[in-house]
Amino acid sequence: MKIIVTFLFITTLLFSNVYYSKVEPYEIRTIASNVSGKVLYTDDNMIGKKLTSKVFIKIDSELDEDELKAVEKKLSYQKNTLLLNEKILQNLQQLVEKKRENYQKIKHLKIKSRIEKDKEFYDLLSSENSSLATQKEINSLKTTIADLELRRKQLVKIIKDKNIIAKGFVLYEISVKAGQTVGISTPLAKIADTSKALLSVYLDKNDLKGVKKKVIYINGKETPYKVSRVSYIADTKNISKYKAQIIIDAQKVFSGLVKIEIKASNNEK
Repeated sequence: MKIIVTFLFITTLLFSNVYYSKVEPYEIRTIASNVSGKVLYTDDNMIGKKLTSKVFIKIDSELDEDELKAVEKKLSYQKNTLLLNEKILQNLQQLVEKKRENYQKIKHLKIKSRIEKDKEFYDLLSSENSSLATQKEINSLKTTIADLELRRKQLVKIIKDKNIIAKGFVLYEISVKAGQTVGISTPLAKIADTSKALLSVYLDKNDLKGVKKKVIYINGKETPYKVSRVSYIADTKNISKYKAQIIIDAQKVFSGLVKIEIKASNNEK
């Protein structure tokens, strides 16, 4: 009986490897500022809690909001002016067409003097120039409107970037305080994706073969999980070791230490 137990123990050791790993959130992100400005508000009470659609860091955007209102007014005026000019152009084009027809009718008539013909011709040219000038103004208005619309989009984005929201993530830490002035790329906060959890282990080169097919045991219990990711480049800190990660279900408590066994499946044995 002792021989059988000893044999089973040795067999288990041959076909499994034991590791320990800390249960980490699936991802921890650093939110950096895309804008410059003074921090007006931070909701430190949300640290460790799941964020909602509520702003948890507010950067001063008063001037941006005022400029946005001014830009929207200008856009309204410019678009109204454009509509008027397009109507004027339409009338001018009809007028030009009528004058062109009249000039074509009289330019070969012998009963019309040279002065009368020239007068009709100059009148036609004047109307054509008015039409061209109106078209030029329309093109200028369209350029101005395009610039204003671009500025409006920029301001909307700036204002959005000054109201920090990260719905669904857990607030890990806030890196700034109210009253602080921040610039572009200043770290504002760290947030965690806790919808899943991540276990990291470091394998020897010999353990890499077929590792994604092997059975994962956590704290002595068989699980349906598999090795999800493997880096086939040796780790810079754990020399001659290769980082492997196992994605598992979300946990109520993170950062606990778990025992991981990676065992060959029955088919491999």
